[in-house]
Amino acid sequence: MFVSAGVQKIRITGGEPLVRRDLERLIARLAKIDGLDLTLTTNGSLLPLKAQALADAGLRRVTVSLDSLDDATFRAMNDVDFPVSRVLDGIDAASAAGLPVKVNTVVKRGVNEGSVVELARFFKGSGRILRFIEYMDVGATNGWRLDDVVPAEEIVAAIDAELPLEPLEPNYRGEVAQRWRYRDGEGEIGVIASVTQPFCGDCTRARISAEGRLYTCLFALKGHDLRALVRGGASDEELAEEISRVWARRADRYSELRTERTAGVPKVEMSYIGG
Repeated sequence: MFVSAGVQKIRITGGEPLVRRDLERLIARLAKIDGLDLTLTTNGSLLPLKAQALADAGLRRVTVSLDSLDDATFRAMNDVDFPVSRVLDGIDAASAAGLPVKVNTVVKRGVNEGSVVELARFFKGSGRILRFIEYMDVGATNGWRLDDVVPAEEIVAAIDAELPLEPLEPNYRGEVAQRWRYRDGEGEIGVIASVTQPFCGDCTRARISAEGRLYTCLFALKGHDLRALVRGGASDEELAEEISRVWARRADRYSELRTERTAGVPKVEMSYIGG
């Protein structure tokens, strides 16, 4: 129903989607929808086991989260019990399965900003696009500490000083990443300035939780229950009408309106509805 309304891309995210039982079956069912760009975001740890099956099921590409090449820094950022090498093995496995790979790095002041240039140098010329994301306080566990944010401009300047860059035009309206390419032609990077340069006005993303709630913003207070409609026997027309109604009335501008007034407002956790 979303695709019939104009959606062109579906991203499976989480949490960690690769721990879900029978994920390949879900991918195969989604891949049957005509005209759909089907992608997935993962921490990469299970890709060596899953990449080929996902590609065979119809997954088009994959995004892997990697915040540092240093094990200690990586673990501090992600609170996981596996080394960076497992993520790199997962990236290689995805490529071997024919899946194009993007790499996402969240940059947090005082934790991993020293990894930015090292990561850029590592992936430069690899054919894999590296994207740096400003650290966002999301959900009840955070408190909008802007001193934790490394601005996108600073990230670009640090890379440009050692690996000269030049700007690229967006691929499409609403693209969240600002694109930069290396002047020597060996690839590109992206920066997502969701804190210092909010893009609410161009946002085209909806999110559906695993229990069937539709969220119109990453910082939404509540979702709209689509599962109840499906289980209640709603027709395709009724479901489409509800999706259209919710989207048409959305007025989310949380990142633009963010002030001390919003700091105490309850928010859904990113691990619940994805990034």
